[in-house]
Amino acid sequence: MTLDRSSPMPLWAQLEAELKQRLEVGEFNERFPTDTELVDEYQVSRHTVREAIRHLNRTGILRRERGRGTVVNRAEFEQPLGALYSLFRSIESSGVEQRSDVLALREQTDEMAAEQLELTADAPLVFLERLRRAGGEPLAIDRTWMPMAIGAPLLDSNFERTALYDEMERLCGVRPDAGWERIAPLVPTPTEREMLHLGRGHAAFFIERLSTAGDRRIEWRTTIVRGDRYRFVSQFEAGSAPSLVASARD
Repeated sequence: MTLDRSSPMPLWAQLEAELKQRLEVGEFNERFPTDTELVDEYQVSRHTVREAIRHLNRTGILRRERGRGTVVNRAEFEQPLGALYSLFRSIESSGVEQRSDVLALREQTDEMAAEQLELTADAPLVFLERLRRAGGEPLAIDRTWMPMAIGAPLLDSNFERTALYDEMERLCGVRPDAGWERIAPLVPTPTEREMLHLGRGHAAFFIERLSTAGDRRIEWRTTIVRGDRYRFVSQFEAGSAPSLVASARD
């Protein structure tokens, strides 16, 4: 393949546009070519190739991974806004296995969580912390607090392959039926980046969720989710506003 060297558009920009088109038709689904392969294919300098790849990296289409080189950066899982969802179900409905590393499951107090649950600051809570994996790769760090009066039976549960809401319904006789979420960009800490296999500067979402059953607050949750593997979708119609209050496949 050749580029138009008589065009006023820089070669790197032409190459960027060409690679975008090839990505859109799925040409690189199995593997993205190396810099050397692109140099040979387009007969351009390594600097031109690297500049085109750099711009594709900045727009989030590609990313560099240590030991793998350049890979296609797909948002693998989508979740509609304004929906009460289970991350477990959201992942597995895409045909991808979901597993969790349980980092903590214990009784504790937490003043901020208690305030969200409309409890006293010293109220006992069930705390569950998990590293969520999709297809074996880290996807999210999930931290959940529940009133001890509701969640005590969950302290003996195994959450490696279990959906929290299913266990709440089975053991506690309650399941969320409403709530709200707040989503914001986040710069993860070095420890969180390492847990999620995120490079420096890679995007992440911070999600806060309050779930209720009837008029009772039953769950306060915070989640740090990889921005390169998860995205939120808002649908709207003429005359109505999107479900924004206060953003899968493998």
